[in-house]
Amino acid sequence: MLALLTDPQAWLSLVILTALEIVLGIDNVIFIALLVGRLPARRQERARFVGLFLAMLTRIALLYSIVWITRLTQPWVIVGGLPLSGRDLILLAGGLFLLAKSVTEIHHTLERTRAEPSGRRFAKFAVIVLQIALIDIVLSLDSVFTAVALANQLAIMVTAIVIAILVMMWLARTVAAFIERYPTLKILALAFLILIGSALVASGLHFEIPKGYLYFAMGFAVAVEMTNIRLRKHLDARRRARGR
Repeated sequence: MLALLTDPQAWLSLVILTALEIVLGIDNVIFIALLVGRLPARRQERARFVGLFLAMLTRIALLYSIVWITRLTQPWVIVGGLPLSGRDLILLAGGLFLLAKSVTEIHHTLERTRAEPSGRRFAKFAVIVLQIALIDIVLSLDSVFTAVALANQLAIMVTAIVIAILVMMWLARTVAAFIERYPTLKILALAFLILIGSALVASGLHFEIPKGYLYFAMGFAVAVEMTNIRLRKHLDARRRARGR
């Protein structure tokens, strides 16, 4: 362990791996932010903490069971001539779940805008945490495989995961509040989850979509939406000034 602390290569691996873990965890933060938004305000902070803590435990557990993970890449079944491994089946199930959940959430969001605020129904804490735990398993696979490919020291991988989760815990409340404040951003975030779910399904069917394309599309969409938000603020300020 002392040798790792004095090894510049180990520190470089830690920095790179932590940054990648944070980037790959963006979908986790968005998903958790949208789910906990269906809880009463007093329980949202706890749900965010529990969800991200489960994500950390899931990733560390997967790291320690790396032998089992490598077996997931071996074909389990053949469907239509396409061999599907355990990893493929998990990605397919997770992607379909994410697609269904995102579409359902868009429907709920649109329905809530038509309904009276007093008629809002809150979800159960245990149900939300269970959904977070299930999708964490799916979304953790990519980050675990990335960690194994970039570093061969288990201590570095675990440290990177812990640091990344702590950063996400720090950002989660801000992201959730920002999404809740602007309804159009919430729809955009749900569209991102549809994009991620589609990518997971494609990956499960052995069709890899480069992550760079996904993140570029998401970043471009966010930049356009932020421009729209600033424009709406200027227009609202101008209307108020004229109203005086």
